[in-house]
Amino acid sequence: MDRAYFFGYGSLVNRATHSFSDAHHATAKGWRRAWRHTKLRQVSFLTAVPDTTCEIDGLVAHVPGDDWQALDVREHAYERVAADHAVAHSLPTPPASVAIYAIAAHKHFAPTTGHPILLSYLDVVIQGYLREFGEDGAVRFFDTTTGWEAPVLNDRAAPVYPRAQALSAQEQAFVDAQLAARAVRLIGEN
Repeated sequence: MDRAYFFGYGSLVNRATHSFSDAHHATAKGWRRAWRHTKLRQVSFLTAVPDTTCEIDGLVAHVPGDDWQALDVREHAYERVAADHAVAHSLPTPPASVAIYAIAAHKHFAPTTGHPILLSYLDVVIQGYLREFGEDGAVRFFDTTTGWEAPVLNDRAAPVYPRAQALSAQEQAFVDAQLAARAVRLIGEN
């Protein structure tokens, strides 16, 4: 078995959105998260972009059966990039390979009102960071992510994101406070 792993830095940090049981805390040095949109999706979503000054938290998880096909389908808007050299982890046995999913630079664009961030997606991501890394880790998520000038579509009452999760009142208040601190513009409040 190859023991192929991937580094998740967005919704994959929320264990409620997947069944990857062999997941561990990790960091990716030389990467930053960014909100972007592509022609493949109507809304903006996270990608990893190279940044030698940054390091991001996430989870590294074993690709079941070392078969990338199912994960590639879930991450269809991304390209799989080798990241063995960039990912630090505490796995007891070193993986044979580690990949990170990122949108090719020439295929993504800055978010717009027509391509907003879904609040239901952001909620899932932050819930994962709160559970895995605590409030300090969730604040680091916000600090190591660019694109907060993007509008955020408030779809909490009727989530558009297919893997939406219910947030506790405390989790929701945390997300709302972080968005307010960054003067993020909410649209379509419901």
